[in-house]
Amino acid sequence: MSEKYAYLPCNGLDKPEGPLSREAALLMLEAAGGELVCPVLLARSQARYAKVLGELPLFAVDGCATRCASRLAADHGLAVARKVQIAEALKAVGASVEGSLVPGPQGLAFVRNLVAGLLAAPTPAAQSETTADFAAPVTYLTLTHDKFIFRVPADGYYFNENDCWVRVSGNRARVGISDFMQQYLSDVIFCTPPDLGATIEQFGEVGTVESSKASFEVVSPVAGRVVAVNQGVADAPELVNEDPYERGWIAELELADFAADRELLLDGPQYLEHLKQKTAEFRG
Repeated sequence: MSEKYAYLPCNGLDKPEGPLSREAALLMLEAAGGELVCPVLLARSQARYAKVLGELPLFAVDGCATRCASRLAADHGLAVARKVQIAEALKAVGASVEGSLVPGPQGLAFVRNLVAGLLAAPTPAAQSETTADFAAPVTYLTLTHDKFIFRVPADGYYFNENDCWVRVSGNRARVGISDFMQQYLSDVIFCTPPDLGATIEQFGEVGTVESSKASFEVVSPVAGRVVAVNQGVADAPELVNEDPYERGWIAELELADFAADRELLLDGPQYLEHLKQKTAEFRG
């Protein structure tokens, strides 16, 4: 791995893998050069790293399955060229480390061996060609209305007022319908994704979802070109009901201009407030 990277480590300090991710990033930085990206500063001011991230590919170093570094990059629309997760790497070789939050001899030895392997390995073609990392929601906001409970991802997802969501990773985005809408439709019996290669405008149709109750046009929160469709929901439409924010996505787009599209979208907390107003009207 002779190429230099901008290393974005996990900032998790509540599990042993978090500090080890920082150690791994520092070891690669020392051995191969590049730059270190502080996750806290990146979250507060992406502009601080605009020059670095414009010149160097990004290497996300995650600690555990929460994938804080990868999620942070996705939330900021940053392409991840390479990544490693300490917990996965430990599991792959059947290794264990001290339970302490301060890296011990076992943890440090494991990280040194892991970094040596990463430095010796060429950049995987698949990782250099794809930037999409659509991590599952970790935290949900909830709204209770009568007997229904509607879930909204606390972060990482954006919504339009048509009850459709978008999840961005690099220059890619997945779209689907909200938990509120899938419950409103009830049992989904058909899901028709858009055609591959189709150009979709923001607020244009990006597929349809049908139930015995109604037919719903999926209104795209973003503009772009369709590069993938979820065949899973075409074959098993009930996935939209069972898991609307992860397995129940409808289509994946190559983004046209997310910065411009974002101005017309709601984040999770804003969408929750929108739902409160909408459900209040039902009571009337």
